[in-house]
Amino acid sequence: MNRYPRDMHGYGANPPDANWPGKALVAVQFVLNYEEGGENNILHGDGASEAFLVDVLGAQPWPNQRHANVESMYEYGARAGFWRLHRLFTDAGLPLTVYGVATALMRAPAQVAAMQEAGWEIASHGLKWVQHKDMPPAEESAQIAEAVRLHTIATGSRPRGWYTGRSSLNTVDLVADYGGFAYISDTYDDDLPYWKRVGGKPQLIIPYSLSTNDMRFVTGPGFDNGEEYFTFLKDSFDCLYAEGQAGQPKMMSIGLHCRLVGQPGRVQGLRKFIDYIKLFDRVWVPTRLQIAEHWAREHPYVPPETFPSMLERGEFVARYGSIFEHSPWIAERAWEAEMGPANDTAIGLHFALRSQFRMASDAERLDVLKAHPDLAGKLAAAKRLTAESTAEQASAGLDALTDAERARFTALNDAYVEKFGFPFIIAVRDHDKASILENFERRLSNTVETEFATACAQVERIALLRLSAILP
Repeated sequence: MNRYPRDMHGYGANPPDANWPGKALVAVQFVLNYEEGGENNILHGDGASEAFLVDVLGAQPWPNQRHANVESMYEYGARAGFWRLHRLFTDAGLPLTVYGVATALMRAPAQVAAMQEAGWEIASHGLKWVQHKDMPPAEESAQIAEAVRLHTIATGSRPRGWYTGRSSLNTVDLVADYGGFAYISDTYDDDLPYWKRVGGKPQLIIPYSLSTNDMRFVTGPGFDNGEEYFTFLKDSFDCLYAEGQAGQPKMMSIGLHCRLVGQPGRVQGLRKFIDYIKLFDRVWVPTRLQIAEHWAREHPYVPPETFPSMLERGEFVARYGSIFEHSPWIAERAWEAEMGPANDTAIGLHFALRSQFRMASDAERLDVLKAHPDLAGKLAAAKRLTAESTAEQASAGLDALTDAERARFTALNDAYVEKFGFPFIIAVRDHDKASILENFERRLSNTVETEFATACAQVERIALLRLSAILP
């Protein structure tokens, strides 16, 4: 593996301005997971009963057997919990997105009608509420197609959003390959939407969250009661609202389940949170589809053909082989080593190149030092410097020296090379002429070992400055 598929960088320290409608400081997005009737059950052709996200302590799947208590708890979500949450959100006048399991929707005519009458977005939550981690890609792909087919029958239109939940490593790619989705939410890796390139095509990802999810009522560490849930939601909102005030608006996803927060002992915490956010100005409560449409308008996809980690070897070396003076082997080794999205910025690519420089032998690093020209030396006078070195020396006025200054530089260069065996190297963009001369004279008193380390550090600094001029 020389291309790391995970993105550990994302937006980095400077995320884009979400520019939410109304200049909102935070977008609070509620999701209602409708899974009742789509869970594992031998009635549904599954091999065992359901055991996930229920109030049966220590529940385990029962092979080839129905679990009366678990079934009854899922039925509570459809029969009572859904309607309690429906009243809460319609009375509050707030929209939400439903993650609807297709087979569950087909068993919920009254609930689907109520969702549509309320104007809620109904996104797909897959064909069945089952685990996909070991599912062969061909089978999962077939289930995606069947989920869309049944969803369209149940609601009258195909889903525009997707979230499997109990997903596989293939889920996002398979759903994107199926196509037609304004967003996919099977990630938890950011507080903002982002574009992902899948099979050569852009796909918008709207990350979800499990930290603010009511599933923690039945998982540990979790919420013991509605008050704890309210406190966690409030703290999350307060943090994101403050970040919005500081100029970095974000998104808050809140996942709900009919059979969990739909219980009377828990729903009051959710009710308190809804009342709380209504006290604030500049809060946007959209559906996920509204977020997707907004992001596509405000932050359209930018093709990543220029991203360093995506370049072929020849192009990569052609672009970055001169970052370390006359030493393309550093770029060659960096390309052959592990790289990924984290290396697509100036800092990230510098890290990759610098790592190869640091792992090189002392002899190889000495060759890099020797590849640098003297400051204001004969090569500069003959205009035989690289384009980078020419621009760097000119930035400090070394291309316009007086005769006396040139003589002084010549004498210092000669003394330095005689003592250390390589040219004096300094990141001239960090200095002016006087500062360069001061460093020149001071470093002449260093030991060879100290100066070798100092020169290597300056080579790395020059490389970073060069990359910063051409990459984000």
